[in-house]
Amino acid sequence: MTESAADPLTTKLPAGFDVLAEDLALANEVSEALTQVEADLLGSLASADELVNASARYLAQAGGKRVRPLLTVLTSMIGDGVDDRVRRAAAVMEMTHLATLYHDDVMDSAPVRRGAPAAHQVWGNSVAILTGDLILARASRLMSELGVEASKIQAQTFERLVMGQLHETVGPQEDEDAYAHYLRVIGDKTGSLVAAASRLGAHFGGCSEETIAMLEEYGEAVGVAFQLADDVIDLTADPESSGKTRGTDLREGVSTLPVLMLRQHAQSPVSAQDQQEAARVLAMIDGDLSSDAALAEAVAAVVAHPVTEESWQVAHSWAEKAKDAITELPSSTVKSALLAFADAVVEREG
Repeated sequence: MTESAADPLTTKLPAGFDVLAEDLALANEVSEALTQVEADLLGSLASADELVNASARYLAQAGGKRVRPLLTVLTSMIGDGVDDRVRRAAAVMEMTHLATLYHDDVMDSAPVRRGAPAAHQVWGNSVAILTGDLILARASRLMSELGVEASKIQAQTFERLVMGQLHETVGPQEDEDAYAHYLRVIGDKTGSLVAAASRLGAHFGGCSEETIAMLEEYGEAVGVAFQLADDVIDLTADPESSGKTRGTDLREGVSTLPVLMLRQHAQSPVSAQDQQEAARVLAMIDGDLSSDAALAEAVAAVVAHPVTEESWQVAHSWAEKAKDAITELPSSTVKSALLAFADAVVEREG
């Protein structure tokens, strides 16, 4: 039966993929695949042990954008399309991402994740860390069943994830540029997993090595753009619609892109006034932000400074890099969706 414009989609398409609605058969295939991936994900995290079952499924059930499995499914459609291997790889990518969140929240002492108390707030640091380890172990076992190449991609990605966290923890070396260090960290911590998700989809979709390389490069740039946008959204998001408190990164002393650019303005100003203004805002950021009033004042000062718009421009430049990476792919609805998604990750509000 031919799909008509009135036919409903199986699930609501994520932001940036509305272009798929131009091909409802394809849109429903994506939605159905993601529905199965979600079931596989929760099933893979389940356990007969009550504590393990609750802790391992905790963040997955809290929601999330599911960007990685979405790209695994979609990039497979550049080739032969979705099969059991693609769905399995998509679930493993999300499991790997979830595992890192358990670890990150412990290291950052984050109180909240996805609108709910972080896992370590519920069960303590030890249980949260071990839960992350358990999820990674299960993800690796599932990936091993997909062959040597898949296991190699998983291992390489996990190495980059750990290295990114390590470099973020110790900070830049004395002779290392802080901005270059930051881009390296987010490339490893965020870009690597999005790149792996895109690569696995293309791999199991039977794409050529050239196409796989293009989609992997696309994923890396999209991941970096996504994180750079998060840096700005931390300052500009509407708390009511996003569920996020503005300036969380500032209060935690995280050197995100706007702060790094502020320090560049202070060290290499275009004018004396520019230097004075950057120094004024930095003094607020580096001061005591424990009170909500002080934090709100610091956030307002950063948002009003040109570095916020400059940071958006950097994020958009990485979205453009992602789109440039797949320029040579033949025109298709899937390609259009990937191009639209690259823009969407830096045009979202939360």
